[in-house]
Amino acid sequence: MKLSKKALVTGAAGFLGSHLCRRLLADGYEVTALDNLFTGTKANIYDLFGNPKFSFVLHDITQPFWGQFDEIYNLACPASPIHYQKNPVETTKSSVLGIMNVLDLALKTKAMVLHTSTSEIYGDPLVHPQVEGYWGNVNTIGIRSCYDEGKRVAETLCADYHREYGVDVRMVRIFNTYGPNMHPKDGRVISNFIMQALANADITLFGDGSQTRSFQYCDDLIEAFRRYMGLDRVKIDSFMAEHGLGAAVLNTGNPGEYTIRELAEETLRQIPESKSKLVFEPLPKDDPRRRKPDITLAKALLGWEPKVPLKEGLARTIEYFRSLVASSKA
Repeated sequence: MKLSKKALVTGAAGFLGSHLCRRLLADGYEVTALDNLFTGTKANIYDLFGNPKFSFVLHDITQPFWGQFDEIYNLACPASPIHYQKNPVETTKSSVLGIMNVLDLALKTKAMVLHTSTSEIYGDPLVHPQVEGYWGNVNTIGIRSCYDEGKRVAETLCADYHREYGVDVRMVRIFNTYGPNMHPKDGRVISNFIMQALANADITLFGDGSQTRSFQYCDDLIEAFRRYMGLDRVKIDSFMAEHGLGAAVLNTGNPGEYTIRELAEETLRQIPESKSKLVFEPLPKDDPRRRKPDITLAKALLGWEPKVPLKEGLARTIEYFRSLVASSKA
């Protein structure tokens, strides 16, 4: 009888972690979900508790932990500005100490690691679209630095643990991702716009709304995770060397670029009963003006590209938030 692979997902009760747990269970894995519930919620994974291949561990990733796993997916870190700016020191700790604990465990147990980095490592980019070889334009002492710089240090540790100790770690730089299970008050633009529109509140745009983002539906991202972890390490290292990269890092995002104003207008089209109006406020400090991934490498290495268009993904996400609002009123 073939034994199931064992996977650890840190940050498992969060938006992306909960989707990844479902995918791994569907793929036949035994899944251990680790989370301290700082920004995640058990509501995202309640339906999994009856699955005999699923277990939950309440734990803070900044503290060492133990377990025997074949694969570790590190998603533990506050990812929205409201959450990571609320407690910036803990945010940096979750990135830096968290990945050190993951990598130390992987070193001892020979587990493969997928580390979720972020497009925020590029800061307010001077190169457009952003390619993996771009070093970024980041303010080291700004209000977003706890997240941006924490994730940059985490990438450094991943690269060095691979070079020095041979740990099989793969990194993905995630561009704006959305979908069901997002926190309704996480401060991200899609959840903000949907919740404001459903409440008939003014939709807040910062600046003149001309800044751009590229929006990736969660299912597309999880597919990239799984393809990346399914590849032979020798093939990955050869590919990265061929493209002048010193570590296994890929952009994962949707290259479709939209202005924030276009997103707001599409949200209102999909919630036609809303009485919301667009209002404009000053642009927050260090807010990137343009953000768009170059996914040439992910296409070539993984045979992957996003499939869900914004209009369709937004409709699914609005449906989720509608049900959330309805249940809160019941």
